[in-house]
Amino acid sequence: MAISVFDLFKIGIGPSSSHTVGPMIAARKFILDVENSKQLKNVTRIKSEMYGSLGATGKAHGTPKAIILGLEGEEPDKVDATLISSRIEKIDSEGQLNLLGKHMINYDRLADQKLYRRKSLPFHPNGMTFSAYDKKNKEIAKKTYYSVGGGFVVDDSKEDRDLITEDETQITFPYDKAAQLLEYCENESLNISDIMLANESAWRSESKIRKELLHLWSVMQEVVNRGINNEGVLPGGLNVERRSNKLYLQLTEKSDKKPDDPLTIL
Repeated sequence: MAISVFDLFKIGIGPSSSHTVGPMIAARKFILDVENSKQLKNVTRIKSEMYGSLGATGKAHGTPKAIILGLEGEEPDKVDATLISSRIEKIDSEGQLNLLGKHMINYDRLADQKLYRRKSLPFHPNGMTFSAYDKKNKEIAKKTYYSVGGGFVVDDSKEDRDLITEDETQITFPYDKAAQLLEYCENESLNISDIMLANESAWRSESKIRKELLHLWSVMQEVVNRGINNEGVLPGGLNVERRSNKLYLQLTEKSDKKPDDPLTIL
């Protein structure tokens, strides 16, 4: 089975692709389906139910917030992470949710989001169900989705679940052991990055590969910079103190001195 580097590294809000990226995608897919069925203007309430791992650990992993953003039409790789906290605070304080940025409804997180800690859906532990209601509280849409890992999402239909198959793309240098990879390097007089580039070319052009890799790198740098410049407590309700800023300041103060700990150079 071949796996692209772009399947391994996906842009999205953390801390977990299964608990944040997937649920955001699922919520957006659901509300887009409602819009495509010409029912968006009739929606007065959206209920979100999280099961299994999402229900048990979703709150600390940011699943409820990711779902809210998805219902507002946000995508994991495009949402402005610097504005998420203030947006969620505004939605909670005003009790208003703007579906796809087009249709405003009343929204009460305590009533409209349910986390079932000890209840799972049959297909996968990361299950969630969305329901839409009209002004008479009549259900006008309902669908179950599963966040199956890596930001991949399928719905409850057999057709969608059957899409979870191994990628059979034929790559130039297939391997499943490090020894095979090193053997390619020796026999072909290539380094590891050359091998990776050749394999990635099975999915997209070299110019697109380089462009998307540079984009991934720039986002990583933004995340690092945001981390070392922020203080306070991490989101999630566990009151974990942010440490990056303090560590960064400590290390930069020692940069002109011989480090006591060899790991400091990292």
